Amino acid sequence: MSTSPEPQQPAFQRQQLAFTAHIRDPETAPRPRDIPAERMAVYTELFFNGIEDQLSTCFPVLREITPDDHWQALVRDFFARHRCRSPLFTEIGLEFLEYLQQEREPQPGDWPFLLELAHYEYVELAVAISDADAQLGDYDPNGDLLNGHPLLAPTAWNLSYSYPVHRIGPDYLPEAPDAQPTHLVVYRDREDAVHFLEINPVTQRLLQLLKEKPEASGLDLLKQIAEELRHPEPDSVIRAGATLLDELHERNVILGTHQP
Repeated sequence: MSTSPEPQQPAFQRQQLAFTAHIRDPETAPRPRDIPAERMAVYTELFFNGIEDQLSTCFPVLREITPDDHWQALVRDFFARHRCRSPLFTEIGLEFLEYLQQEREPQPGDWPFLLELAHYEYVELAVAISDADAQLGDYDPNGDLLNGHPLLAPTAWNLSYSYPVHRIGPDYLPEAPDAQPTHLVVYRDREDAVHFLEINPVTQRLLQLLKEKPEASGLDLLKQIAEELRHPEPDSVIRAGATLLDELHERNVILGTHQP
């Protein structure tokens, strides 16, 4: 949908489009001539500040480490360029991620980890408000995780990043990715508080398999991992894996067992 007025449009539509175009990008889109500059400035500032405040809330670490002028320019570019599809403030973060992934042209001063850090910060909000577990059906919260079918919490996000995003802050601003990926799981506990846990590649693989193979038993998945590792003592992998399943259950990453 075009946001530029066209001559064949009714006058009120041309006025609306000119009004909103100037609010989005006052540096480029001219102010409607019949609206006083002082009045127009009120709307321009009000709308921009609302978006800026929401993004600062959604991405607190990114905001803290980004100089004010660069942050303002980043938000302004998002505000001018991106067309949000949702009117919900809770989805502004997702819209910002889409902008970073699909529309943002890298600028001098952009952090090399900009997209990964923004994604990680968005996930915290997404996990907090998710209702993916609202209709789980029947499951046994105390089931046998080894011989039964472990149920991965649908609100748990298994993530891998090239930067250690969970450690980034004013005192740690990496210039290059780590040699090995950073694996994290972000989850809600039984009181709906959000946590993150740094995990090793084996745990990351287990969580991946739990999602991909809900029909498999915990024992089957641990045997598969032992085979993939070509471990000389698969029984030791299974014993360690059984403990890991219990730990993930304790954290509410695994909810119990279910019938596939």
